[in-house]
Amino acid sequence: MKKQIKADFSLFMVTLAWGSTFILTKYAIDRMPMYNFLAIRFAMAFIVSTAIFHKRMMKINREVLKYGVIIGIMMFFLYAFQTAGLLYTTASKSAFITGMTVILVPVFSSIIIKRRPEKKVAYCTVLAFIGVGLLSLNGSIDGVNIGDVLTLISAFAGAIFIILVGKYTVKVDSVVLAITQFAVVSVTCTIVSLIFETPVLPPNTMVWADILFLSIVCTAGAFIVQNLAQKFTSPTHVALIFTGEPVFAAIFGYVFIGEVLSAQGMIGAVLIVFSMF
Repeated sequence: MKKQIKADFSLFMVTLAWGSTFILTKYAIDRMPMYNFLAIRFAMAFIVSTAIFHKRMMKINREVLKYGVIIGIMMFFLYAFQTAGLLYTTASKSAFITGMTVILVPVFSSIIIKRRPEKKVAYCTVLAFIGVGLLSLNGSIDGVNIGDVLTLISAFAGAIFIILVGKYTVKVDSVVLAITQFAVVSVTCTIVSLIFETPVLPPNTMVWADILFLSIVCTAGAFIVQNLAQKFTSPTHVALIFTGEPVFAAIFGYVFIGEVLSAQGMIGAVLIVFSMF
């Protein structure tokens, strides 16, 4: 099996894990302040990852710190603005706007790292974007509010984040780079939480269980895999694979809370999966 195929399959599994985060995150932020929640989630991801890879972390250097801070700040903007946007806009509009990342990555890639996507990938990117629209939008988009603007900023941050990971992960230890990002996001979220919120500990065992799963599987595991996999695949491939997230989110929503996709949503999901393959 070629390294790129292995990398793409690993990212596919990351996308599957992230599909479960919507329900878990929604449950948690309904019970505690959102930046407070993000600070704990990324702090736990940092602690667990450091404990597992402590020998690698002992070799951290200035170059890894520099790249980790740059990428970590973009990761913070991605999560902070997307989460804040959900307070003011609908989930369907948020999903559609966030889906713009799949279009932005190849555009930014050609500008930042001067890498043009293959024609096949470009066509599939457009197809996936149409699929995201069909899956996410039940009706028309009426008006633009502050939540839409915040979510659009997160889509730009997400695209730049993917490109920066692809650019820098080949230069340093991918695992140490990912763990450094967790520390940056946790610190920045803690600062924002202390300024704008009243931080609390998770209120019950269910919230603790949510945060543990999100921290270990969907943050530590997922982003370390992404950093490793992007050594062998392109940023545009990554963005295309990540469009599967709303498909898996819809599947988890159906299984666990009884949400049913419309015929339009089904067509969108099929287009996304087809474009990924």
